[in-house]
Amino acid sequence: MDGGQSPRPLPHRRAPEREGSHNYDIERMDGAGEGEFWQNASSDALLRYDDRQGSAREPMLRKRSLNTTSQIAVVGANVCPIESLDYEVVENDFFKQDWRSRKKKQIFQYIVMKWTLVLLIGLFTGLIGFFNNLAVENIAGLKLLHTSELMLNERYVAAFFVYAGSSLVLAASAAALCAYVAPAAAGSGIPEVKAYLNGVDAYSILAPSTLFVKIFGSILGVSAGFILGKEGPMVHTGACIANLLGQGGSRKYNLTWNWLRYFKNDRDRRDLITCGCAAGVAAAFRAPVGGVLFALEEAASWWRSALLWRAFFTTAVVAVVLRALIEFCRSGKCGLFGQGGLIMFDLSSTVAAYSASDLIAIILLGIIGGIFGGIFNFLLDKILRVYSIINERGAPSKILLTVTISIITSLCCFGLPLLAECTQCPVDAVEQCPTVGRSGNYKNFQCPPGYYNGLASLFFNTNDDAIRNLFSNGTELEFHMYSLIIFFIAIYCLGLVTYGIAVPSGLFIPVILAGATYGRIVGTLLGSISNLDPGLFALLGAASFLGGTMRMTVSVCVILLELTNDLQMLPLVMLVLLISKTIADNFNKGVYDQIVVMKGLPFMEAHAEPYMRHLVAGDVVSGPLITFSGVEKVANIVIALRITGHNGFPVVDEPPLTETPELVGLVIRSHLLVLLKSKMFMKEPDKTSGSFVMNKFGAFDFAKAGSGKGLKIEELYFTDEEMQMYVDLHAIANTSPYTVVETMSLAKAAILFRELGLRHLLVVPKTPDRPPIVGILTRHDFVEEHIHGLFPSLNPHNFHSTSMGG
Repeated sequence: MDGGQSPRPLPHRRAPEREGSHNYDIERMDGAGEGEFWQNASSDALLRYDDRQGSAREPMLRKRSLNTTSQIAVVGANVCPIESLDYEVVENDFFKQDWRSRKKKQIFQYIVMKWTLVLLIGLFTGLIGFFNNLAVENIAGLKLLHTSELMLNERYVAAFFVYAGSSLVLAASAAALCAYVAPAAAGSGIPEVKAYLNGVDAYSILAPSTLFVKIFGSILGVSAGFILGKEGPMVHTGACIANLLGQGGSRKYNLTWNWLRYFKNDRDRRDLITCGCAAGVAAAFRAPVGGVLFALEEAASWWRSALLWRAFFTTAVVAVVLRALIEFCRSGKCGLFGQGGLIMFDLSSTVAAYSASDLIAIILLGIIGGIFGGIFNFLLDKILRVYSIINERGAPSKILLTVTISIITSLCCFGLPLLAECTQCPVDAVEQCPTVGRSGNYKNFQCPPGYYNGLASLFFNTNDDAIRNLFSNGTELEFHMYSLIIFFIAIYCLGLVTYGIAVPSGLFIPVILAGATYGRIVGTLLGSISNLDPGLFALLGAASFLGGTMRMTVSVCVILLELTNDLQMLPLVMLVLLISKTIADNFNKGVYDQIVVMKGLPFMEAHAEPYMRHLVAGDVVSGPLITFSGVEKVANIVIALRITGHNGFPVVDEPPLTETPELVGLVIRSHLLVLLKSKMFMKEPDKTSGSFVMNKFGAFDFAKAGSGKGLKIEELYFTDEEMQMYVDLHAIANTSPYTVVETMSLAKAAILFRELGLRHLLVVPKTPDRPPIVGILTRHDFVEEHIHGLFPSLNPHNFHSTSMGG
């Protein structure tokens, strides 16, 4: 410890007694200093009473009282420390004074800034979405054009090396960016953003470096020809933009405009990031309403009507920006950016008249989508676990894995079409056959003039163009059945092995590609009993596979309808989504939910697990509990901050300040650090008036700093004399923290914790003749691993068939 003084033991707190429990004392800290491990409390047998049967149940042995669940998780392709966000309003003296003194002008500033920020989020997300598409269409287009020119000259080997070599360079560049600059940018980012909006924070999730790599890594990865999309990364990009704008300014760069100070809290940042997610989907699919619904259905854990209004405004801004930029590009000033970018598959010209026999085919598609989706999620989970072992070996392993998948993808995309037969161009072809240029339905590839290669029309294209070809109407005979089967198998497998590599990658496009392919296969096979166009079957197949993998219904339905501009298909898309989701739910969770669990992110579900009803809040609180007196010695606070990573500490007034021990509230680490830095210490442990501290600080001095910019205890130095002084914590303590009685069921406490967006939930005793605080519940106390560690005899899975979750 600074000052050379041997640290004094923390104040001894006795763990409160519980009925039916053995008593135990929390071990005193020896003076060993920082890093010493807390001694476990003695075990106690909890004899629980089963009210339903009126008899004593088998005792559950509580194994330990320290929460040892992991405080780290996989973010992108890297292991990072995580902590919880706090959406609770800290009602201390500064907060109350701030609201009492806030005038109409300041309230007006806050409202104006809210709308200005969501406007900027929509504007920047739209611009970046357009830039991504512009870059991908030009880079990938140049690669395909040069390869096609060599193919026309029958220089097949040179064409392969140009195609595979350029893809390899692009893939290696994307992997290097991810591995060395921002490992958190790998993957789609949707699971991480979803966890953030649930209350899980890691600095790297929304860092500026992550935004940079997400943009350029996505461009390079998609241009490299990987079977992945830029739509998932656009969600993460929108969230990063919102986080950057909502940081409340930067003192380092003198960007501390007074109006920005209102957003230095987790609640307002959460709302902005939710709008950023909606904007990301709107920019990726040109689906503004779908973007709002995606944020509501999949991303956000908390929602309210005011947020719906702002998210809708954000996506509307995105739609206007994209429309204006696309109109500008129609003049030919955007290089190869044409129909390929900003995917829009117009199926409105197709007459969607359907009968009872068509419904049978659609039900079949839904069942197939559910089965394929469940298998896809199962296999993806296994592959990602293998990839995580490879990624742990460091950046070179990540790059090597990416390069390997790039070579495999190039071999498939270039080699498989060589096995396909050439087909004579149809006489009544709507567009030129064979295709001249980079995009089109009829790729010449190795075929003679007047012929095209159907498999090359799917493989030798950007993913967006391949989907457009599958969705195209009036092309019943364009693709041979074996070409579609080969393409489906290849895309299904490549989509699985590509997602976990260290590049920004989305799952929407691979899933739409695979679903559209088997949808077209089913449409071709059932052509004799169905009047629907194979292009419509491709749309329904894509919907069924999306429902089977992602388990989203409303948002996917609206996104697909906005993509295809075909409102007549609404009933059929709804039906196939409901069937596929219902079937797939019998196998496993949605793909993003699985990835959240696999990454170790402590996500709080909207419902409590059934086994939680057999426990009470007092059963799972972790020890030892560290509390502070209302007027505490500086040394005690400094030692506690140095030897623990705890963020919240109960403040308890004891005699002589009060007649009996009394819970004052909760003080958080960041506020303690601000107070310690000011060194407003006293020589005697006397309670001061609030004005003593209020004159020194303002409410925004305690506001949350931007990402990674907060004070750390290691940065503060104290003399021996200062360590023996006292500091009054009353002014900064949250005097109205949320509390639950120790006998409340854990299920009820979990729902309360999640719905209120808490970081700390104080557990208080049921009887008044005991210490005023039993313990603190945090997010990690609701993790199944922790509960099972406390009660090894309690098997959570035994209750799933007999109990209903909250």
